Amino acid sequence: MLSVNHLSVRRGDQWIIRDLSFRLEGIRRLFLQGEIGTGKSTLLQALLGFIPAQQGEIRLFGALCQTEKDFRPFRGRIGFCFQNPDDQLFGPTVLDDVAFGPLNQGLSKPEAYTVARRQLEKLGMDYLKDRSVNVLSGGEKNFVALAGVLAMRPEMLLLDEPTNGLDSKNIKKLTALLRDLNLPMLIASHDSAFTEQLADSVLWLRKPENG
Repeated sequence: MLSVNHLSVRRGDQWIIRDLSFRLEGIRRLFLQGEIGTGKSTLLQALLGFIPAQQGEIRLFGALCQTEKDFRPFRGRIGFCFQNPDDQLFGPTVLDDVAFGPLNQGLSKPEAYTVARRQLEKLGMDYLKDRSVNVLSGGEKNFVALAGVLAMRPEMLLLDEPTNGLDSKNIKKLTALLRDLNLPMLIASHDSAFTEQLADSVLWLRKPENG
């Protein structure tokens, strides 16, 4: 489903990721851990072509992805939540935002908004549907961003620090939600307790040598 072979990513004259290989297969939750600066966020973005790789290969669902054209078809099939939800929330209301992805997938407006409402209901957030995204709390933004991703019915999830800004009650809610999803996941997290509860396996990243 996801295969990474000898991947290296550089920013400027510094290697962020160097000669990394791993696979994600089946309905498993693989967590990325490591110190700040070890390339967790960079890796997630490189896997969807948002950041170019200098060496190695990325295969998504068996297809070799090297160019923007290669990655583009998989950005709906693979749901991605950025570390900062403000990077992906832009609809005037919560309902508009969650419906945006289904609309881009070709659903009619009534169909897309029905899907969006149902997804918000599943997350217990339908009471927010008419609220502006600009007035949401940090935790609410996290869940709305996830709702927008799930509304697109992805086949895999990439999540970057999904517990950021969440209190213990909402971390518990997120943990239960992700546990119930029948999807493979690659999750970057610094939260060791969250990782222990959900991870099937952990990939530790280290800062590569430069020079």
